[in-house]
Amino acid sequence: MGALDALNFLLADVRGALGPYLNVFLVTQQHWSQAEVGLVTMVGGILGLLVQTPVGAAIDAARAKRALIVGALLLLAAGAVTIFAFPSFWPVMLANTVVATVGDVFGPAVAALTLGLFAASQLARRLGRNAAFDHAGNVAIAVAAGAVGWAFSQRAVFLLVPIFAAAAIVACLSIPAGAIDHERARGGGGRPDLADTRGDGGNGPGADAKGLGMLLTCRPLLIYGVCTLLFHFANAPLLPLVGQKLAMGHPALATMMMSSCIVAAQLIMLPIALAVGRYADRVGRKPILLIGFGILPLRAVLFTLSNAAPWLIGVQILDGVGAGIWGAITPLVVADLMRGTGRFNVSQGAIMTMQGVGASVSGLAAGAVVDGCGYAAAFLSLAGVASAALAVLALAMPETAGSAQGRTAVPLRVG
Repeated sequence: MGALDALNFLLADVRGALGPYLNVFLVTQQHWSQAEVGLVTMVGGILGLLVQTPVGAAIDAARAKRALIVGALLLLAAGAVTIFAFPSFWPVMLANTVVATVGDVFGPAVAALTLGLFAASQLARRLGRNAAFDHAGNVAIAVAAGAVGWAFSQRAVFLLVPIFAAAAIVACLSIPAGAIDHERARGGGGRPDLADTRGDGGNGPGADAKGLGMLLTCRPLLIYGVCTLLFHFANAPLLPLVGQKLAMGHPALATMMMSSCIVAAQLIMLPIALAVGRYADRVGRKPILLIGFGILPLRAVLFTLSNAAPWLIGVQILDGVGAGIWGAITPLVVADLMRGTGRFNVSQGAIMTMQGVGASVSGLAAGAVVDGCGYAAAFLSLAGVASAALAVLALAMPETAGSAQGRTAVPLRVG
């Protein structure tokens, strides 16, 4: 569906004009300390993640999923304009908090639309296609941001957000509301092995779509949440730290350097996402995840070996493998575990919460290590956390695809 492709592409553009560009702008142009930037990142992240699981529950319950996306886009655009107009501490803190909060909507809502528009047999390929268009959008915004930053200023990059938000709203509303199966969009139907395991009628009309108790009783989901937290604790600070090193060495080319890092990774993520969609049903989810998680500690260590711009940008390409695999396969893993429960979006919201916990706390932690011990120490510390994530995945996480699905996805009874 062309409208869904366009939505994924444009949402990447909207989100991509913030994120690492904000970090580099505040450090190099506004002369904020690492601790100040880390504090803003952490506060926005924590407040955002507190609403992540409730947002997933709301998406499960809501039939106006397109309206949720449109509302979030409007608020995101307003936050970007605020940062452009008032780049001082409290306006940026407020705007970043709003951006972090409404950003919770996009991933679960687009995944829900995908589930509601496509049958289960088409899901792996379609989710891979979603991720591919998302990465293509990230490439486009990196190129656009680099050009705008070079021609005008780093600050002007934030004005790209309302432009792409308007286009994303048009794409979202182009998806026919009547084509969305809302029961399927929340993961309902199709899993007799999960029927009535909690005494609520399973996937019947009276099932509780929120089902927060299931999040605490599905062991594979809990394990995957821990893996996600550790992975993003290690991964989230790497690009901003590399961007800062590049900006300090080449201040006139800061935005261009950051764009080069993003483009390098996203160009790899695009074929990785398509490959995940093609092979996830053939080889299973776990072998692919092990590759993605194994790349992360290697990347963190390699960043310590040289400060040369070509080396740093070249190593950043590895992010395309690690984060690319995680982003493409995570909705599929959650869909495996929650199929037939009607609790797909609240479960995905919980996983995104774990991602947010890791990413938001690590910004402050990594900044403190840089301030006290330098960049190399921060990179090696993050490599250690990434190794722990790989160990948990390898030793504790079961396969969720195929015949394993029926064995590992059944919620465990407590008591």
